[in-house]
Amino acid sequence: MVTSRPSHCNKRAYDCLAEQLPALSTTSGLLRCAVAVSMHELKRADPDTVESQINELTAKIDRRIKRSHPSAIMAHAHDILFEERGFKGNRADYHNPRNSYLPIVLRTGRGLPITLSLIYKCVVDPLGVPVHGINAPGHFMVGVDGSMADHPVNTVTIIDPFDAGRMLSADEAIGVCRQIIGDAPMPDDPLGPATHHQWLLRIIKNLMNTFDRLGQQNDFAAMLEMRELVLDYGPDA
Repeated sequence: MVTSRPSHCNKRAYDCLAEQLPALSTTSGLLRCAVAVSMHELKRADPDTVESQINELTAKIDRRIKRSHPSAIMAHAHDILFEERGFKGNRADYHNPRNSYLPIVLRTGRGLPITLSLIYKCVVDPLGVPVHGINAPGHFMVGVDGSMADHPVNTVTIIDPFDAGRMLSADEAIGVCRQIIGDAPMPDDPLGPATHHQWLLRIIKNLMNTFDRLGQQNDFAAMLEMRELVLDYGPDA
């Protein structure tokens, strides 16, 4: 594990990220690493509090479940996350760095595709419906294994938490990405799953782009230090 002292990043945030990285392969570990990133600016944030808030949402859904069928679980999750709590994308202030900070997204219900997708995954995974990130160009989404959601095996139910949980076909999801990236080349597997390592690095990269756009060079350098920490830990985390 990297033990260097950061020059720009809040040390508490940097040390927390280093501490959580060994568990990055787990859903809880990914959540806690994402919270650690937010701690660079949010001095009072901590992973335990955020994980407790996530667990409360999971428990609320679980109390409503009358039958443990994946489609019923997903329906209750949609009702609570998107209808009652109102989670959706912050279109009005998309480039605000706080859209990347999980504690704030949980409180306000507004965020980027990648942070809203992370909340969906962390809330729904413990209910027995496995959720993975979709590392699409320009727009992050989540996928649910088709065999778990009343669809033929080898298909994926695609959900866009940024668009208030709208379910998309593969063609529709690619169309959303094409609207964002324009004529830029589409990767060979545009709807491929994101590893937790890729997920965390993309959160950090979004913040680097935002801070660079805002001219906040010290914060940009802080995210660069966090990025190097994650890269040094390795892609198999």
